[in-house]
Amino acid sequence: MGDNKLSVRTKLSYGIYDFGGNLFMTATAFVLLNYLTDTVGLAAALAGIALIVGRIWDAFYDPVIGYISDRTVTRMGRRRPFMLGGVIPLFIAMIVMFTNPALIAGAGISQTTLFIYAIVVYMILCTAYSTVNIPYSSLAPELTADYNERTSLNGYRFAFAAVGTLLGAGLALPIVAIAPDKNLGFVLMGLIFAGVMLASALITIFTVKEPTELKPAKTMGFLQTYAQVFKNGPYIVLLLAYILNLMAITIASATVIYYFKYILDAESSTTWAMLTLIGTAILFIPVSVVLSKKLGKKLVYGAGLVLMAVMLLILFFCGQTQGVTFTLITMFFMGIGFGFTYAIPYAMVADAIEYDYMRSGERREGAFFGFWTWGFKMGQALAVFLMGIMLEALGYVANVQPQPETAQLGIRLFMGPIPAIIFIIAAVILFFYPITEKRYQEILKNIAEMEAEKLLKV
Repeated sequence: MGDNKLSVRTKLSYGIYDFGGNLFMTATAFVLLNYLTDTVGLAAALAGIALIVGRIWDAFYDPVIGYISDRTVTRMGRRRPFMLGGVIPLFIAMIVMFTNPALIAGAGISQTTLFIYAIVVYMILCTAYSTVNIPYSSLAPELTADYNERTSLNGYRFAFAAVGTLLGAGLALPIVAIAPDKNLGFVLMGLIFAGVMLASALITIFTVKEPTELKPAKTMGFLQTYAQVFKNGPYIVLLLAYILNLMAITIASATVIYYFKYILDAESSTTWAMLTLIGTAILFIPVSVVLSKKLGKKLVYGAGLVLMAVMLLILFFCGQTQGVTFTLITMFFMGIGFGFTYAIPYAMVADAIEYDYMRSGERREGAFFGFWTWGFKMGQALAVFLMGIMLEALGYVANVQPQPETAQLGIRLFMGPIPAIIFIIAAVILFFYPITEKRYQEILKNIAEMEAEKLLKV
C-alpha cells in the first residue's frame, strides 16, 4: 500500500485521466441515443437494444479484466499495462462510433445494417474503455489506505471528471454545429473527444507509479473470487445504490436534449442546461469532500440523491409551464446534488474493498472494480434501453415538432418521476451501508494485526 498521505502532484496526475475518460461517459450518456435516432436514423427501440447488448457483453468482459489485472506482474505494475494496451483501440473506436455509416456507404442503409453497426462498434468501444478504466479505478485504493485521503484523491479525480463532463456537454453540440452537416459534425466531435481521452490517459500512465510492495492475488480462481465479492455485504449495498444512482442520472441526462427540443421548444438552450448542471456539480465536489469529513460519506451521498429527486419532481410539475429560465434554475439545484454524488461513492467503495482484504488477506481491487464498472454500465444501458422502447411505444417520431401528446408525456416522465423514484430507492438502500469512519479504523487495526502475524510466520 502506498503512503497514506499523497502529494498534490500524485492526485493531479491520477485524476487527470478522468478529464478525458468522462468524455466517454458524456458522449454515451448524453449524446449517443439521440445521435443514433436523429442522425443515423436508427429506430429508437433498436437503438436502445443495441446499447444494452453492448453492456451485456460487458457483463462477461469487465469482471475478467479486473480478475486478470489483479494477477498481473510486470515492471509497470498490475494496472498500467492494461491502460496502455487499451488506450489506442479506445481512441479509434470512439471515432468510428460517431461516424455515420451513411458517410461511407451512402443513403438508404437498411435498419438491420444500422442495427448491426451500432451493436458491433459499441461492443468494441465498451471493451476498449473497460480495458483502460477498470485497472485505472482499481489503482485508487492501492495508492492510499487513509480514510479521508481516499476521499480527497477521489475529489481530485472527479473534479477532473466533472470538468470533462462540463466541457463535453457544453461543447458536443457546438462542435457538431461547426461542420457543414451533422454527420461530419459528429465525426469531428468523436475525433476531438478521442484525442483528449488518449492524451489524458497517457499522462496518468506515465506519471503515476504503482506501489511496489503490493503482491498479485493468487489463491482464488475466477468463480471463487467473484463468489467472495458477493459475500462482501457493504460492497453489495453500495453497488446497488450506485447502479440505481447511475440509472437515474442517465435517464435524466439523456432526456435533457429531448426535453428542451420537444417540450420547451428551445433546443439551443440544451447546452446551457448541461453547463448549469455540471458546472454547479464541479463547484460542490470540494464541498462534498469537506462535508464528508464532518458528517460522514453516507450522509452526504444520500443527501445528494434526495436533492436530485426533489428537483426532478418540481421540474415535472412546473417545468413545462414555467419555461426555460425556471428549468435552468431547477437544474442548478440538481447540480448541487449531482456534486454530492460524484466523488463520494468511489471513496466508499475503496473502504468496502479494504473490508474484503481484512476478511481474505488478499488484494483484488480489480475484481471489485470489474464488477462495479459492469454494474453501473449495465444500469446506464438498461436506462437507455427502457427509454428507447418506451419512447417508440409512446409514439415518438424523430425530428417531428410537435410530438404526439403521449410522447411528450413520456419525455416529461423521463425528466421527472421515473428518475426521481429511482434516486429515492437508491437513498433507502444506501441507508444500510455500515462502514463509518470509526468502523474503518477498526478494519485498519485488524489488517495491521493480520499483516504482523504474516511477518512473524516468514
